[in-house]
Amino acid sequence: MRRAALRFCSLNKGLLIPGRGLTQGSQNPEKQRVIHMHEVRDKLREIVGASTNWRDHVKAMEERKLLQSFLAESQKGLPPRRMRDSYSEVLLPLGSQPELREKYLTVQNTIRFGRILEDLDSLGVLICYMHTRIHEAKMSPLSIVTALVDKIDMQKMSLSPEQDIKFSGHVSWVGKTSMEVKMQMFQLHGNEFCPVLDATFVMVARDSENKGPAFVNPLIPESPEEEELFRQGELNKGRRVSFSAKSLLKMAPSAEERNTIHEMFLHTLDPKTVSFQSRVLPPNAVWMEDSKLKSLEVCHPQERNIFNRIFGGFLMRKAYELGWATACNFGGSRPFVVAVDDIMFQKPVDVGSLLFLSSQVCFTQDNYIQVRVHSEVASLESKEHMTTNVFHFTFMSEKEVPLVFPRTYGESMLYLDGKRHFSSMSVPVNLRKD
Repeated sequence: MRRAALRFCSLNKGLLIPGRGLTQGSQNPEKQRVIHMHEVRDKLREIVGASTNWRDHVKAMEERKLLQSFLAESQKGLPPRRMRDSYSEVLLPLGSQPELREKYLTVQNTIRFGRILEDLDSLGVLICYMHTRIHEAKMSPLSIVTALVDKIDMQKMSLSPEQDIKFSGHVSWVGKTSMEVKMQMFQLHGNEFCPVLDATFVMVARDSENKGPAFVNPLIPESPEEEELFRQGELNKGRRVSFSAKSLLKMAPSAEERNTIHEMFLHTLDPKTVSFQSRVLPPNAVWMEDSKLKSLEVCHPQERNIFNRIFGGFLMRKAYELGWATACNFGGSRPFVVAVDDIMFQKPVDVGSLLFLSSQVCFTQDNYIQVRVHSEVASLESKEHMTTNVFHFTFMSEKEVPLVFPRTYGESMLYLDGKRHFSSMSVPVNLRKD
């Protein structure tokens, strides 16, 4: 078992393999020191001049207005950067510093994946600041925020809370105001760091007051591997545009999808009556409306990011934990996350907001459960709700799960949307258990 597991591990005991095509020779020797995860958010506060004291946040944001003069008027006015310039490694020393484990520990003695989502979000922002840093400015004039979690793929069923974890990542593609970040996560297995997760995030740059878009440094690939990474970034952008254009909120389902929904409808008609109104569930099936769970969070200042909005990683953690509970309740056994994809941050969440989360199973197949979590906010003064995020999680249960059936047209669209997200990954998924 150990020998098989080590085939997946890094051949370099002291250093991580750089993410997807960034070769060892291209690393910047000045960046060999691996910082700890708790230092990441401290570094981010330093970069943007954010205060750790909530009472000072207004003053800190006022001071950022003075940085507007450092913003470029066009991308051509910014020096190009290489992938190695943003390459970063971060250590989460759960093994060597046991006092950190409590924050990351589940009751099953595994790692809370929601905490990993928070760490990935913070690291992705820091990587982008490494790409766009201005040596002449003490603080960055850019406000870099998470726009999209494009994809997170798991390679291992569960993570040990007793072994060190390392993250690595770099900017892999750049538009005019946006950046794609590739990140990998490794965990110590014996004397080797083994890959357990691949993630692709999209970040956007805004001006110093976070009110409008800002240009970012162009990216120059230096090797065939990096050129392929950059090309893949272009393809990812095109795929996202195409997926959005074909959204069921904009276009009718395809002929094949319409047939799928009609066949499901026919399977729920009561054979004892000749009526479209009489519906019964087939064997081993559940109505979609019976798979819902909801929660409410009060967004306190403690959960703010460096721009005094609610931290995107916090939103992802809360959505994931509700989604996990939904999959657990539905499948009747402990689920394992397989993939996270297409998390779009549509609106920022202000401190003091009421955060409403609604989770629902929208597609199942064999022992896979596709869960959709919808997030909306309302201010303490207003009862008007606004959608901020939609999260998509794919879980794998320990046993085969029931089929889920829609009853209404709206639920049918949710079913098809879930099926589309599920179909975008390779099945079956082989997660290591070592």
